[in-house]
Amino acid sequence: MAAPIVKICGATSIDEALAIVRAGADAVGLNFWSGSPRRVSVELAAEIAGALPESVWTVGVFVDADPIEIERVRGRVRLTVVQLHGHETAEVCARLGRGVWKAVRRLDEVGAYGCDAYVLDAASGEAPGGTGIRVDPELAVQAALRARVVLAGGLTPENVGDAVRLVRPWGVDVASGVEARPGVKDPGKVEAFVRAAKGAA
Repeated sequence: MAAPIVKICGATSIDEALAIVRAGADAVGLNFWSGSPRRVSVELAAEIAGALPESVWTVGVFVDADPIEIERVRGRVRLTVVQLHGHETAEVCARLGRGVWKAVRRLDEVGAYGCDAYVLDAASGEAPGGTGIRVDPELAVQAALRARVVLAGGLTPENVGDAVRLVRPWGVDVASGVEARPGVKDPGKVEAFVRAAKGAA
């Protein structure tokens, strides 16, 4: 079993992003959704992305944004991956081309968008993700058999190892599970999360 891709989502400063890289994460998430406590401006995101090693993926998180705006941001920030976390259609995914991850919550959505990977997350009320709610384990196992799945939702340094061993996802994604408070990462938790996720393989 290969070690999963580890994405730490919601970096809000260059220092925070570099700490994530030092911890051994494969991808840094930059959130552009206006409703998130982790939201960054395009200008700051470009500065963060420019400070990262080329080997680390920069993942831009969007929620029901106009594809034209997504393309503008992707070019300005030089995003490796565009993560669509709203009600985007398969047509939008196709329009954006390669390097697209689509967040899904149901098994029948996995594989339905023709994208590179599927972020399996849990929603709560109006929040599209980042709620800290766990995904149903049986759903996650079945999803990972269908396509490249990035497991998200309620992961922490304490439970990510068990989740990786059970689900065998292509990747794992965390935001609130490694924070000291909303929008501020705890470096110790980030390190522990990466170590547990990679070690489980």
